[in-house]
Amino acid sequence: MLGALTGFAIIAVIIAVGYLIARLEVLPDGAGLVLNRTAFFVGSPALLFGVLARADLSTVFSPFLVAAFVGAVVAALLFVLASRLLFRMRFGDTVVGAAASGYVNANNIGLPVATYVIGSTQYVAPVLLFQLLIFAPVVLTLLDVTARGSASLKSVLLGPIRNPILIASLLGVIVAATGVELPDAVMAPFDLVGGLAIPAMLLAFGMSLRGQRPFAPGSPRRAVIVATAIKTIAMPAVTWVVAALVLHLPATEVAAATVVAALPAAQNINTYAVRYNQGVLLARDAVLFSTLASLPVILVVALLLHPAG
Repeated sequence: MLGALTGFAIIAVIIAVGYLIARLEVLPDGAGLVLNRTAFFVGSPALLFGVLARADLSTVFSPFLVAAFVGAVVAALLFVLASRLLFRMRFGDTVVGAAASGYVNANNIGLPVATYVIGSTQYVAPVLLFQLLIFAPVVLTLLDVTARGSASLKSVLLGPIRNPILIASLLGVIVAATGVELPDAVMAPFDLVGGLAIPAMLLAFGMSLRGQRPFAPGSPRRAVIVATAIKTIAMPAVTWVVAALVLHLPATEVAAATVVAALPAAQNINTYAVRYNQGVLLARDAVLFSTLASLPVILVVALLLHPAG
């Protein structure tokens, strides 16, 4: 359980630092937006290229990933259905809510959780790849089309070409697929620049909290509650059903899939929302509340399913 607590503590500290930076006015107005854009256009592409260039792509086609894929898709569709029936939200806000419901924080929380709760990081890698190669491109393309105000086929097809995160991910997959081992001198700049991505995202998130309250006037409260419930309860439940009752995976993999599905919404969603100015309050509050709610859920799942055993 120490890994889960450590991962959440690290994130909480960095977010708190961002909040203090804004509270004490250490940086000028608009610095949070600059950090977000830096993470989106510079840090994240470098980070994802480095991760994927070293990845074992054979893990993408494992049965474990099927359970993770179904859980994520069902969670996203549940929010779309709720948006359609209960909220009548704008398309861009619905995309952000669906992403917050099914896109897990597989990196800065997922890795320590996988190490200390599950017992191996091999179960996070395929989920991370799926999100980078399928989930993120779909979300970013839809947000890009929404922000541009055009839904033409040309915009959909050209959207990924204009996105630095998707370009970097594709290049990383090509390197991994060809088996090319790039020299350390080539990879070092990507590792160094990529190292700023997660801190920049979390600092910007903390800075965005200054002067704002969760569920403040204007916040889509019902949508946040629904997204948080889907992310932390429905998605792990669906994933467990698929892994245990449909695919009949080994007990260790069932537990691992359920724990990974219980991870909170990824901070990336907040970055994407700010980047395209779609569902910003929904993304911020859903990430915050799912992060708070996921810890007890992960601890309960770990206790009941004994993933490390």
